[in-house]
Parts: sequence; C-alpha cells; structure tokens
Amino acid sequence: MTVDRIQLLRNVGQFDNVSTGAQLPFGKLTLVYAENGRGKTTLATILRSLSSGDGDLVSERQRLGSQHAPHIIFALQGAAPHMFQNGAWSLSLPHIAVFDDAFVAENVCSGIEIDAVHRQNLHELILGSQGVQLNATLLQRITDVEQHNRTLRERTDAIPASMRGTLTMDAFCALQPDPAVTAKIEEAERHLAAARAADLIQRQEAFQTLALPAFDDQGIDALLARDLPALEAAAAAQVQAHFARLGSGGEGWVSQGMSRIGPASAGEDHEICPFCAQGLAASPLISHYQSYFSAGYQALKADIAAAVIGINAAHAGDIPAAFERAVRAASQASEFWTRYSQGVPTIDVDTAAIGRAWNAARNAVLAALRAKQATPLEPSQLSEEARQTILAYEVVRQQIADLSASLQVTNQNIALVKERAAGANVAALNDDLQRLIQVRTRHSEPASGLCTAYLTEKQAKTATEGARDQARDALEQYRRTVFPAYQTAINDYLQRFNAGFRIGQVASVNNRGGSSANYNVVINNTSVALTAQGGPSFRNTLSAGDRNTLALAFFFASLDGDAALANKIVVIDDPMTSLDEHRSLTTVHEMRQLHDRVSQMIVLSHSKPFLLGVWANSDRAVSRAAIRIARQGAGSTLVAWDVTQDAITEHDRRHALVSNYIVSGGPDTERETAQALRPILEAFLRVAFPAYYPPEFLLGPFIHLCRQRVGTADQILSQGDIVELDALKDYGNRFHHDSNAAWQTAVINDQELTGFCRRTLAFARR
Repeated sequence: MTVDRIQLLRNVGQFDNVSTGAQLPFGKLTLVYAENGRGKTTLATILRSLSSGDGDLVSERQRLGSQHAPHIIFALQGAAPHMFQNGAWSLSLPHIAVFDDAFVAENVCSGIEIDAVHRQNLHELILGSQGVQLNATLLQRITDVEQHNRTLRERTDAIPASMRGTLTMDAFCALQPDPAVTAKIEEAERHLAAARAADLIQRQEAFQTLALPAFDDQGIDALLARDLPALEAAAAAQVQAHFARLGSGGEGWVSQGMSRIGPASAGEDHEICPFCAQGLAASPLISHYQSYFSAGYQALKADIAAAVIGINAAHAGDIPAAFERAVRAASQASEFWTRYSQGVPTIDVDTAAIGRAWNAARNAVLAALRAKQATPLEPSQLSEEARQTILAYEVVRQQIADLSASLQVTNQNIALVKERAAGANVAALNDDLQRLIQVRTRHSEPASGLCTAYLTEKQAKTATEGARDQARDALEQYRRTVFPAYQTAINDYLQRFNAGFRIGQVASVNNRGGSSANYNVVINNTSVALTAQGGPSFRNTLSAGDRNTLALAFFFASLDGDAALANKIVVIDDPMTSLDEHRSLTTVHEMRQLHDRVSQMIVLSHSKPFLLGVWANSDRAVSRAAIRIARQGAGSTLVAWDVTQDAITEHDRRHALVSNYIVSGGPDTERETAQALRPILEAFLRVAFPAYYPPEFLLGPFIHLCRQRVGTADQILSQGDIVELDALKDYGNRFHHDSNAAWQTAVINDQELTGFCRRTLAFARR
C-alpha cells in the first residue's frame, strides 16, 4: 500500500485549500521541493501523523486565522482514502517511517543535549517492531505487577493491625483453620486468667461435699409395725377398749397411773389404786395393764421417741439452713472456678423446692411416728402419700449427691489449675491466646473473605511475575542479538557517510522509568560519553553536521533491521544541512540503495542540487514523480516540478544556444550567442586542464602559460591550438564588459559569428 496522491490539504500550516494535489500522482520515488517556510516540514509532519495516528500533530498546525479545523485526504493505491477530519484520522498508516527534525529530537538529541527520553526512544528504534512488541509486553507485565502491588497494599490495609496483631499479612493469611479453636481460646483465657490471679487462686478453697440426709423408710416401716408379742390379743383388746372409753389420751393417762401404783402402795401389803386407794387385787384390768405397760412396751415407746428425735436431728433445726449455706458457698465457688477451669458444674439448685420436698417428707414421717407414739402397740405403716413424699425427696437428694460427686471430680481440675497458676508464664500464655484469637479471626468474616481476596491477588501476582520474567528473558535474548548488530550497522553507515567518528558500547539499560539505550562516541580511538561534567561529551565534540549524520545513520540502521522493510513507505525530510554538503554524494547513494528495498520513498528538501542528484541517481525504470510547493497568495499550493528543466546547467544552456544559432541563426539570439562563446571555452578548460585553469583564472594568463610550455615536457597545448584559442578569445572578448567597454553595442556579423560558433564548439570537443 503506497500513497497515490494528496486529494486535499485544507487549513493546515501554509496550505489554505489545496485540491490541485489530486492531479499530482506520487511515484515509487517522489521528490518534493520547497523553499524554506513554504510548508515542507508541515507536509512531513502530516505524514508522521498519518503513520502514528497522532491527530495532535496536525491539529496543532491549524492554519493561523482559519475558522475551520484541518481537513486532509490521502488517496492510497489499493485502499480506501485516509481522511483527517475533526482532529483524527479515519485510519492510520503505520508502515510509514519518517526521518525529520522530530525524529532527531525524539531519538538522538534536542539541539546539543541528550536526555533520558532520547535514549528511551532510541532503545525502541533499535529494537524494531518485534523488539518493541517484546518490550511493550515486558512493560505491560511490569505495569501489571505494579497494579498487583497496589491492589495487595489496598487489601492489606483492609485488614488493620488491630485484626492481625503483630503478624504480617502473609503470616496472618497463612494461619491454618482449627475446628476446636473456640474451645481452645476459652481454655487459654482461663489459663491466662488463672495465671494473673495466681495468689487469689491459691487462697480459694475447692468444693466441699454437698449432701442431704436420707429417710430410712424401711426402718420406719419396721418400727411402725412393732407391738408386744407376749400380750394376749383378748387382753390387749379389753385394754384398748377401755382406753377408747377414756377418750383421747386415755392410754397415756393410764400409763402414768400405772407408774404411780408403787408409790401409792408404799407401806401397804397390797397394791392400791393411786386414785381411789382401793385394793387392786379384785380388778380384772390390772393384770392386763401390767402386761400392756411392760418393759417391752417402754422400749417400744423409747424407740419411737428416739426415731422422732433422730428425724428432727437429721432433718430439722439448723440442718436445712446449713445445707442452704453449703449450696450458696458452692455456687460462689462455681462462679469463681468457672473463670479458671473447664467443666465446672453449674450450681443450679432450687433450695426452696428442695426445702418443700424435704419438709413434706419429714412431716409425713413424723406424723406416722407420732401416730405410733399415740398407740405404740398398734402396728401401722407409712401411707402411700408419705411414701411418695419420701420418694420425691429422694430424687432431689440423689441429684444433690450426683452434683456433689461431680464437684469432687472438678476438685481434681482445680488442683491442676492451682498447680499451673503457681508456675505460669503470663506473657507466654497471653501470646498463645492471641495466636488462637488470630486463628479464629483469620477464619471468620470479614477477615476470611479479605484473606481470600488477598491470597487470590497474590497468586495472580506470582503468575504475572512469572510472565514478566519470561518476557524479560525473551527481550534480553533478542537484545543480545540486535544491539551488537545495530552498532555494526550504524558504524557501517557512518563510515559510508565519511564521518570522522564512530559509536561504541551500544547496550540496553533497564531502570524504573523503562528500558533505554546507552552508547558512547569514539573519536580518534577515544571514547566520549554522552554526558559529562567539565570534559569532552556529546554536546561539545560533535558538530551540527555530525549530529545530523549520526541521526541519519540511526534511521538507516533501524530500517535495515526491519523485517517488513519491503512494505515501508520511507519519508526523508531534508537529510542534508549546510554542513553536510560534503556527504551529499554518499547520502544520495545510500538513498538509492534504500529506495530499491522499500515500497515507496518520499524525499523533501529545500536543496535543488540535492534533489536533482537523487533524481539523476534513481532508477528510471520505476515510476518517479516530482512536486514543488509553490507560493499561492499568502499561502502555499502543490504544483508539478519540471526536474529536467532545473537539471540543465548554465553550461548546457549556453551550448544549446550556440548549437541552435549555427542551425537557425537570427538576430533575436545573436548577441546572447556571442556572449556565450567565451564562457563555453572557460568551462571546457577548467574540466580539461584543472591543474592549470583553476577557478577565477582567465583565458589571457592561461594562453600565456601555454606559450611558455610549448616544446617542453610540461606542454599544455600545441602551438596551433594556442593560436586558435587566442583567436577565439579575441573574438569573445568583444562581447564582455571586462574586456570591451562598448560590448553591448559591438557590431555582430552573422556569417562571422556563425564561423566562430563552429570553431568554439570544435575546440571544446578536442
């Protein structure tokens, strides 16, 4: 794809509204001539903008005073037109390579200074498209790693130190889950609390035994069932019937009376009634009373009374209050030891409910015993209701027994707590606790999700770092091949350009700002640094022409390394400066070599001789075009440039004038023809005898020198040639101001002039 023509240049630089370019086709070689200030650099910048797609390069060159933005249309062979409008190109044309002042300023130096950006751009220039892609990949991977680092910092900040403690983010997120961590934390908290309260723990007693007295229901039933086996049933019935007639308390009244018979009968020879003092021998009940109130009877009554006393002693008085105090003490101990030991039973004892069950059972038992006391010889047993109250009490009594047993087991743990607390390291226990808390925090929200995000990002960073390292290795391997080859190519071009210096140590340098190229200049086998303080450096050892030559060598060398060179459109804007005239021929030659290897070459210059040299040295078999940027009012326009006409020298013009006069003659050109004869001779002699006819030398002195050399080894012209040249000189002098004051009015004879024209051309052909 090549540029076919410029269809439109509007409102940019010196170009107001140029559409004549549509009629000016470009060739494989296209020359653009322009005087300084006419728009040549603008045209080169437009091509640079088309290559890079950077619309600002065009927009910033909007024509001064124009009310409208630039509008440009390039017609391309084999493709749709590329249009610049509204500050942007419809399509870019990246295979355009441009050498201009911008190339020098970007890749070599700004004036005499070389900055970091120059070396960075030169680095990309050396790498070429493949290397630039490798470098771009590396820079992208580096950017990605930096983004990972920023994200990791953000995700680290999301988990504050108050959550992580003294752990780093990596150490915190690396904590492994522990299913039992909650229990371990509780235990660690107890151990730490115990260590901090070691003195208090040593003074605190363990649990005391808790117990409720039991009711011996079987013993009670046995006591209630006792009677006097020796007492006959009939006598017992007769006595009991009498007791019944006496009413309530009758048996007791009789029992007391029986105890008084002895005192009442004292001094008598028989027993008398303590009430009526009558003899008792005739009473049928006295013998029965004696059997009834025998020693067995008294023992039975005593056992019943003892049972009542025993019940009251075990189940009444201070016993319930003591139990409540014991429960209260156990509850307080439980609250204390729960802080320091695991598995301490909870003291949840309803002493009021226990008291009610206890009282009910006690009262039922006492009621049964008191009933037995009233009728000791009457067998009885606990009622079902009494048994149920005893059973209910037995349930709570067993619960208390079980609780007491567990408290005694807890006492073993308490002993261990006391032992540990006595020799505990508070700092170590606190560290253990904090680590367990961190484990729990790590695997709880929000830390769990934040750590997952952090670890995911870190894993992604690791993968990106691997890709970065691979990209760096690929670039380094490419550099090891490219940089030495580029150094060789540059020095080869510098040699061809007749430069008095070369470059050395071309190498790549990696830094935080990106990769850059470094080199030094070698002059007289002495290395000169790019930058130096107070000594030789790039800025004070290379002339403007040298810097321009170096830039051109950089450009040509970069093209040599371009694998897609055959498809390139190469644009070269004014490669020659006034200091580079001695390199014009070699530059033209190298451009001819490059032209044969590219798709299209566009050369812009303000120097006609240079462009004419390019034109003359080009292959006439390929399509060629020449365009001139000409003034049009206050602006510029594009017109066709007749290279052939500008290529004719003054000597060629004079020779043609004389030849035409010999053929056609005529008064219109006779004086101009006569004036051309002497310059034709002078031009011939400077070429034929450069050692004897240097610039500014005249014909008269030359002829005099020739006469002196006739017949010698250093003869210049023969005697006949000297005579002829002298005659031609005399005729030509008639028409020049320096040899004839009336040169403008000297009479011309057509026949004479024609003869001298033939003789002059004949002499110039010898």
